[in-house]
Amino acid sequence: MHIRGDHAELVVGGRLDVRSAADARTVLHSAVDDGSGDLVLNLTELDSWDATGLGVIMGAHRRAGRAGRRLVLRGVPPQMQRLLVATRLHRILAIEGGIAADSLPRV
Repeated sequence: MHIRGDHAELVVGGRLDVRSAADARTVLHSAVDDGSGDLVLNLTELDSWDATGLGVIMGAHRRAGRAGRRLVLRGVPPQMQRLLVATRLHRILAIEGGIAADSLPRV
């Protein structure tokens, strides 16, 4: 996993999972604490995330809210969009451009 950027936009790449969660949490919390306004997480380079990685994102979302900021997800890959819909987190998280209609789970 790698994260680069500043307190306004971070690009997250690789795998956001149990092995990288602590490092990611530290970087995200610092970015939230050191900035103002929206914090954009660009996920176009993210290969995958697991439940722990998703928990890190949700923790950053909550921390941003407490700091008067908004966490915005940009470039969410389709398979991750499906997970956000399945867990209904797309209703809580700010997702730039929304969720594509073809990412909805098939019934």
